[in-house]
Amino acid sequence: MASLKDITSHPLRPMSQAEVKSVLSDLRDIAKTEPVVAALVAGEGVLKDFVVAAFTLSPFLREVLNRDPGLLVLALTEPLEPQLERLVGEARNSWRPDAEGREPSEAEVMARLRRAKRSIAFLVALADLARLFDGRKTTAWLTRLAESSVAAAIDHLLLAADGGKITLKNRNNPSEGSGLIVLGMGKLGAGELNYSSDIDLVVFFDIAAGIVGDPLDATEIFARMMRRLIRIMQERTAEGYVFRTDLRLRPDPGSTPLAVPVESAMIYYEGRGQNWERAAFIKARAIGGDIAAGERFLRDLVPFVFRKYLDYAAIADIHSIKRQIHAHKGHGTIAVKGHNIKLGRGGIREIEFFAQTQQLIAGGRMPALRSRATEETLHRLAEAKWIDEATAKELTECYWYLRDVEHRVQMVRDEQTHLLPETEAELKRIAFMLGYPTTAAFSEALVEVLKRVERRYARLFEQENRLSTGTGNLVFTGQNDDPDTLETLSRLGFSRPSDISRVIRTWHYGRYRATQSVEARERLTELTPELLRVFGENKRADEALLRFDSFISGLPAGIQLFSLLSTNPTLLSLIVTIMSSAPRLADIIAQRPHVFDGMLDPGLLSELPTREYIENRLTLFLAGARHYEEILDRLRIFAAEQRFLIGIRLLTGSISAELAARAFTHLADLIIAAALDAVLAEVEQAHGVFPGGRVAVMGMGKLGSFELTAGSDIDIILFYDYDDSAAESQGPKPLDPMRYFTRITQRLIAALSAPTAEGIIFEVDMRLRPSGNKGPVATRIQSFEKYQREEAWTWEHMALSRARLVCGDISLRREADAIIAKVLSRPGDIDRISADVREMRQLIETEKPPKDIWDLKLIPGGLIDIEFIAQYLTLVAPLKGIPLPPRGLDTAETLKAVGGTAMEPGDLDTCLEALRLYGALAQITRLSIDGHFDPREAPAGLIDLVCRAGDCPDIKTLEGEVKRLSKAVRKVFSAVVRA
Repeated sequence: MASLKDITSHPLRPMSQAEVKSVLSDLRDIAKTEPVVAALVAGEGVLKDFVVAAFTLSPFLREVLNRDPGLLVLALTEPLEPQLERLVGEARNSWRPDAEGREPSEAEVMARLRRAKRSIAFLVALADLARLFDGRKTTAWLTRLAESSVAAAIDHLLLAADGGKITLKNRNNPSEGSGLIVLGMGKLGAGELNYSSDIDLVVFFDIAAGIVGDPLDATEIFARMMRRLIRIMQERTAEGYVFRTDLRLRPDPGSTPLAVPVESAMIYYEGRGQNWERAAFIKARAIGGDIAAGERFLRDLVPFVFRKYLDYAAIADIHSIKRQIHAHKGHGTIAVKGHNIKLGRGGIREIEFFAQTQQLIAGGRMPALRSRATEETLHRLAEAKWIDEATAKELTECYWYLRDVEHRVQMVRDEQTHLLPETEAELKRIAFMLGYPTTAAFSEALVEVLKRVERRYARLFEQENRLSTGTGNLVFTGQNDDPDTLETLSRLGFSRPSDISRVIRTWHYGRYRATQSVEARERLTELTPELLRVFGENKRADEALLRFDSFISGLPAGIQLFSLLSTNPTLLSLIVTIMSSAPRLADIIAQRPHVFDGMLDPGLLSELPTREYIENRLTLFLAGARHYEEILDRLRIFAAEQRFLIGIRLLTGSISAELAARAFTHLADLIIAAALDAVLAEVEQAHGVFPGGRVAVMGMGKLGSFELTAGSDIDIILFYDYDDSAAESQGPKPLDPMRYFTRITQRLIAALSAPTAEGIIFEVDMRLRPSGNKGPVATRIQSFEKYQREEAWTWEHMALSRARLVCGDISLRREADAIIAKVLSRPGDIDRISADVREMRQLIETEKPPKDIWDLKLIPGGLIDIEFIAQYLTLVAPLKGIPLPPRGLDTAETLKAVGGTAMEPGDLDTCLEALRLYGALAQITRLSIDGHFDPREAPAGLIDLVCRAGDCPDIKTLEGEVKRLSKAVRKVFSAVVRA
């Protein structure tokens, strides 16, 4: 059995001598407690050279080494495969109770899986780099880890749910007979997983299995279970993560739950399944849950994947897939730096589709071709004389060569990427990991492989036929409507077929910039039948298609978009959702098509828009911007695009309303901070630095409490301080303190809110500063303290309870935080505060009465009541001996912090339930439309969205729920804020 100590030669060169010294330093530190490592460091030879070189080339492996040196000891002393077998077993059994019968918590299961993943990734990478494992063994072990982890997580989730709404048949084998089907797709299904791969899963459930007490609960139960599965697999903890997990290959992912009933899935695939789904299911394999049920499902799906006859429709599918690949990867020349090993010309995807397209053609008649793994499929195609032996051999060699390159690209930093580095230094790292002496030698070998793949692939599709789509008659030539076409449009779901026909003729005549090129019109012609079918399924098909027409009329070019829509059903479904339910978003992409670019990111719906995620993208977006106006324009573009993309995630249900509010607020924080930096640099260039000058920005209202929506303005206060002995700034055009810091504030407001060709970033409200609109725009910190202590009204202290320092000088932010805490903790009269809060609420109710029940902010028992409860309890908390809640909590967190002891438990739950509902509805409606939400005027798609957000079957039920909760909240308000 292979072990690192068996190495007699190795192909690796270290990254540099400086890196060698650094790695040896780490190893010497480890050697102090590990004799095996001490012996390695003290000696000389091939093994030491290999170990040092490997850690210089992979920062990820070096990080794991320093975290867990025992893994290197195991690699140096024990055969690798028995260790990997043990670790896979530990992952598979991570859900099992211990010897005393105690079931592990979810956190314990997560930790066990992450430790197994880290250990296996480390050992497999070393074996791969040492050439003890080839690509076949590497992918096999990674696949076994993934399927064991998924299966264990499913067993844990089923066991945790047992005894509630589900009843398992066998607690010792929770998945047995459960009817819960977890299919591994793509490389996971084929046993060919990447080193740092996402895993693609599709989950179905068979209600006939009988483990769910009430079948009506099944969809919610299993969907909730899948949300926890994703968390178990991909949430980053102190132990790392297991695998990023993608469930978007399920039927119609934009509108279906994460787990789909088997019966619904079969109806979908038989009636609406598309060619890309046929290709995807070639590799599908039952890897978790009820394996027997999964295998039955896949057997039932065979007629969908492998058609019985080689008919024209099947050939059309094959040509469609061919066009999909070319549209996705483009037609540029092959270049090594930055080349996409998976999707680029001559890449892995071409080899996979070379095999899969022929499986789709012939697999119906030749069951022997229904294999999952790429190498096996190529071999079977040769055996069946479908391709010649030389082609199969050449593509197999190219496939594993490219997989080796892919693995080394990914094991550098454990990143899910297929792009070769852009820089010579980083490309050298990949070349050395593959055993090449120089980047030139690697580049030459790689280009030769890519060209060989491209040649073989091109021969497969030397001819392309234009074939009927089978949708029905769709003729848009000439000046007059074709009667059969109007009939087809009506059948597809359009109520004004003549208008729709006229619009599509406009496309074909090339009257828009996006349709002026012949190629663009050809792509749009190919896309039109599918476009009409998907739009036709919408309740307001005509309105949605007309919005789409408005969108493409503003596009500067259309080839890329039309190609992407024809190859990406999810994206097309998303476009339809926007056009039918969110006029505001539709208008944004019609007016600023560049925001659409972000939707082309394949990780859009799987990546959470965390602060770190947005910050990384902002840094990249601002890189290279030199001038003040250029920076501000980039900030405007970035803010618009990211608001749009956060909205898309909310619209599709990939993030919750609470997460969206956080994301909108993180975006605002980062934009304000970047704008402030740009403003300070600009003012300092013109007027110099002010001695001792410090500036900080405080966010108020929803900005302060992490509750912004897509349409929120921002409430801010700018603080400053300076050295009292300084009379003016030290620059070419010196200013006195008041004018200097006022200039900074005015510049910041203009940077954020001045209308330009790129729009505005935010509407800015500064009325919450001391003295409101009558006071100076910039506030010195001492003036702020004095005002809050001596002059501020109760409502201003209420506003202060939500305040949060967003950016600027750290010391000034700390000083402001201390002042706020001091102000909110000072002695006061609870009766007076209660009276002021009630009076303020009554004043708002009198001066701004709600329009109707959907005016969720202003209705009695609406958002203002809940916010006032939280603010009131914060103000009186110190007076009742309750600690002040920390800064930066949202309203729900504040209620939990101060309401736990000051409110009845039932009252707290009522407020939290109402807040969740109001927040979800506010996020969706502010995202989708401008102005007030009125169900009588709202698009049908938006009604569906708000009902989904409110978890109600229809708008009447939702209205009743709003009335019930608002009435209950008003009672709580009266009880809590009482005399």
